[in-house]
Amino acid sequence: MSEIACVLDARAILGEGPLWDVQDQALYWVDIKRREIHRFDPASGRDGHWPSPEDVGSLAVREQGGLVVAMTSGFHFFDPATGSFEAIADPETDRPENRFNDGKPDRRGRFWAGPMHDPETRASGALYRLDPDLGWHRMVEGVTVSNGLAWSPSGDVMYYACSSARTVWAFDCDPDEGTIGNRRVFIETSAFGGAPDGATVDEEGCYWLTLPAAWKVVRYDPKGRLIRVIDLPVELPTCAMFGGPNLDVLYVTTSRFNRTEAQLASQPLAGGLFALEVGVRGLPEARFRG
Repeated sequence: MSEIACVLDARAILGEGPLWDVQDQALYWVDIKRREIHRFDPASGRDGHWPSPEDVGSLAVREQGGLVVAMTSGFHFFDPATGSFEAIADPETDRPENRFNDGKPDRRGRFWAGPMHDPETRASGALYRLDPDLGWHRMVEGVTVSNGLAWSPSGDVMYYACSSARTVWAFDCDPDEGTIGNRRVFIETSAFGGAPDGATVDEEGCYWLTLPAAWKVVRYDPKGRLIRVIDLPVELPTCAMFGGPNLDVLYVTTSRFNRTEAQLASQPLAGGLFALEVGVRGLPEARFRG
């Protein structure tokens, strides 16, 4: 059994992208459709937030201070002290229906993020790697909704999903070079009636995946075998991230996007931030080195 608590009744339209910063002991997350960047302090229960000029899909904390964020128009730096954004690169000027979605840093401090086709009808999405020198590389193409990004503890395996395909792939990854290859199917989620969304990996190398529309968070071992299913009190969990002083709290962002008042009546905490005690520890996320 898992202890499940709503630690922030945020009522986010589309809560996403949780990222625990070990140094600050805080959880950053975004509300994509409300265009907000959030910072949740579990010690005080305070949730600060800043407006974004565009839909913001994901972020990472920078070694040099502030954040790097992936938005509709590409990669930007964000300074919480001033609320200002600085454009870095927009690799998708030719794809106006796309916006950046899921993303996070790899074990060596590069920032990876994937755009999605916002109407979700065309496989125009991709996955990009932003290096510390601010050069970018298109690593995967031909996806509709980029999601499920995570790395094994050593960084030698990368996980990446297309929600529309209901498939998570595993790639061999060179942690030093940031190159990937040997793409293969890791898991398929059709049997759950839900699509893969955001994910994280624990210290045992197991992959934790959120399944919107299925009301679940699931855990797979490194061979892709299902070993745990956790039912949630809300329909649309969107992403998971380990945090807390001991990295033993699984935070889960959720959504109420496109749900009617009648549908929300049975799940009043939809859009909230949840904390789960799952009996396993996560791994510290690297800061972006650029």
